[in-house]
Amino acid sequence: MRIAAAQLSCVPADVGANAARAAVLAGRARDEGAALVVFPEFTLTGYELAALAADPGLWTAADDPRLDPLRSAGVATAVGVALPAADGGRPLIATTVYGADGTHLTTYAKQHLYRQENEAFRPGTGDGRFELGGIRFSLGVCYDNHFPELAGRAAADGCRVHLASSLYGTGDGIAERAAVYPGIARDHGLYVVLANHVGPAGPWTGCGRSAVWAPGGALLAEADAEREGVVTAEIPDTAAG
Repeated sequence: MRIAAAQLSCVPADVGANAARAAVLAGRARDEGAALVVFPEFTLTGYELAALAADPGLWTAADDPRLDPLRSAGVATAVGVALPAADGGRPLIATTVYGADGTHLTTYAKQHLYRQENEAFRPGTGDGRFELGGIRFSLGVCYDNHFPELAGRAAADGCRVHLASSLYGTGDGIAERAAVYPGIARDHGLYVVLANHVGPAGPWTGCGRSAVWAPGGALLAEADAEREGVVTAEIPDTAAG
């Protein structure tokens, strides 16, 4: 299975515009043979915490019609959203996954909130899993991936690929990204797919470099630090591969 990691510069707090931009990248990944494309944290709004706290209209449930451009892109997608809570309380930071036919496969909510995120969001309480093409996947959102037990549970649960939707900025974020994700691949024997922002992203500048690592930590593919786009890598269909 070929998997793509996408990176984009989001239009601040504009769900429709970002869904359309992401759909273009999804189409590019599909045309390059990818069966699944992974997008960064807060794909649909950018990292705009104040706007997200003030405007519930920016929150998107799995069946939100503004996601139709992505659901109809002809490729499975993992999309970063601000997710309304079932009880009407504070939203969650989530990744929603759709099959190539638009079917909702799962939604995972970030369990480990980063600093100021605690003021506007609530943490998720369960691990994210789904299967596609006979491969079992796990999910993590940005700061989640700094907690080794998350990937450890994924490996123990039979997952082969870990999908990380993230925001790492220039400066210290470059070093963090370079340490955390190959470390997950090395320590837990997982393929790791990182989708990161590139360019302006709330208070930061995304450092790009969306990438895929093999078990053991070898880099399979990496985007550059400046431009929107997708990178793809082949994930063997069986553990023996």
